[in-house]
Amino acid sequence: MYNILICDDERDIVSALKIYLSAEGYATYCAYTGAEALDILDKEDVHLVLMDIMMPVMDGISAMVKLREKSNVPVILLTAKSEDTDKILGLNTGADDYITKPFNPVEVLARVRSQLRRYMQLGGTADSESGSSYTLGGIELRDKTKEVFVDGEPISLTPTEFEILKLLIRHPGEVFSPKEIYRRVWNDAPLGAEGTVAVHIRHLREKIEINPAEPRYLKVVWAQGYKLENGGNRK
Repeated sequence: MYNILICDDERDIVSALKIYLSAEGYATYCAYTGAEALDILDKEDVHLVLMDIMMPVMDGISAMVKLREKSNVPVILLTAKSEDTDKILGLNTGADDYITKPFNPVEVLARVRSQLRRYMQLGGTADSESGSSYTLGGIELRDKTKEVFVDGEPISLTPTEFEILKLLIRHPGEVFSPKEIYRRVWNDAPLGAEGTVAVHIRHLREKIEINPAEPRYLKVVWAQGYKLENGGNRK
């Protein structure tokens, strides 16, 4: 059974999400401020967080910053349509995805399943390609152990970053549009995918490149998308 933390200052929303998730067999914890959410995360084994952005005491963005200091647990932001800037800020601080209010229960459950699947795979759950290892230049991705090394040094990736890198390293030199990356990694319709994918690409580049402003591996192909190519070792 997976444990999901629901954090929103609107109690009706928390109650509704609890009903949806419990009906699917998930165990839930409830919080109404970012501070309460962090307290639960310190005490309980949580596999995914649904986090509102606008909350009293500690908002969702501030809670995200604190959470990412010690955990890669997937976070899906709950946002209003008017909070586009906050969505990008949330992704920049480590959120994996977002859902816009008012939300469709079917969409919520689909996003939750998608994020949990990636998170548990990163934690070592076997899949059909679990024995595979991929190398490109100084980058090595070990799918079985969910490890990534750059010039022999281990780097820490979120589940989403790992899946993007795996997609690209399995197809060196091939260009993937943001919509195609979103479709394959998020397993969802790529509506508004460009901004979300761009944020995760930037985070990934910061972790695998010496100088993210002049990347040697993760390249942008203007007006087309992204590709991974052999830029040579750092040393």
